[in-house]
Amino acid sequence: MSILSISSPSSSSALLPNVSFSSKSSSFLTPPLQIATPSLAVAKNHKNRPTGITMSMEAGIGVMATKLGMMSFFEPTGKVVPVTVVGFKEGNIVTQVKTQATDGYDAVQIGYRRVRDRKLTKPEMGHLQKAGSIPLRHLQEFRLQNVQGFEPNQKLSFDELFNEGDIVDVSGTTIGKGFQGGIKRHNFKRGQMTHGSKSHRALGSIGAGTTPGRVYKGKKMPGRMGGTKTKIRKLKIVKIDKELNVVMIKGALPGKPGNLLRIAPAKIVGKNIPKS
Repeated sequence: MSILSISSPSSSSALLPNVSFSSKSSSFLTPPLQIATPSLAVAKNHKNRPTGITMSMEAGIGVMATKLGMMSFFEPTGKVVPVTVVGFKEGNIVTQVKTQATDGYDAVQIGYRRVRDRKLTKPEMGHLQKAGSIPLRHLQEFRLQNVQGFEPNQKLSFDELFNEGDIVDVSGTTIGKGFQGGIKRHNFKRGQMTHGSKSHRALGSIGAGTTPGRVYKGKKMPGRMGGTKTKIRKLKIVKIDKELNVVMIKGALPGKPGNLLRIAPAKIVGKNIPKS
């Protein structure tokens, strides 16, 4: 712009008679501004974009169950195995079959734990009555690669889906422990209890002063502990008791007795789950 302002009108018209030097009509400045402005607006509103289905795909259909407690199981060889006993209340009924044509993805919705009619809302009752199902408290989906063979009001039995020795993934809500300090929540080391120390279970320094002048996000600090959804993968089914309608799974499962659990075949990438 400085070169154009120095040039005189007569010299500019002599050299380039067909070109206008007005900044408003310059064609080489306007297109970049028009292209950059929409991109900034889109970048600011990226959170408002519609998102697709983010639910992870399961290796196969699973069931819901209730945690009963833990015990020791003796194998025929005499080895003691810690197991969690899982029971089943009335339910595990197919309440809806979703397909790519109707819902945009393939999934099977399962209902669990029968309740009285007045415990559910009218929309919930209408949804279950459409499938011809009994009133059920919990509804969960299992996204599958293929939903053929499933139909509404179909009852699923654990012993027909799994066998002893199978590996499963178990999801549930952990026990809530309330507001806890850094030692219990993050296994921090406490300070000295003697020699004049006045810092025993305190958190201590949480960052530098001038630089960066703030606390980094994600810093391990005291806060709410537990009460979150978690998944424990690749647990072995030790025993299936059809008479008592219970299953023994090796290891500890999330939550306390009475907690709702979600049991599904263990996902192994490249074997029962595609790599892409």
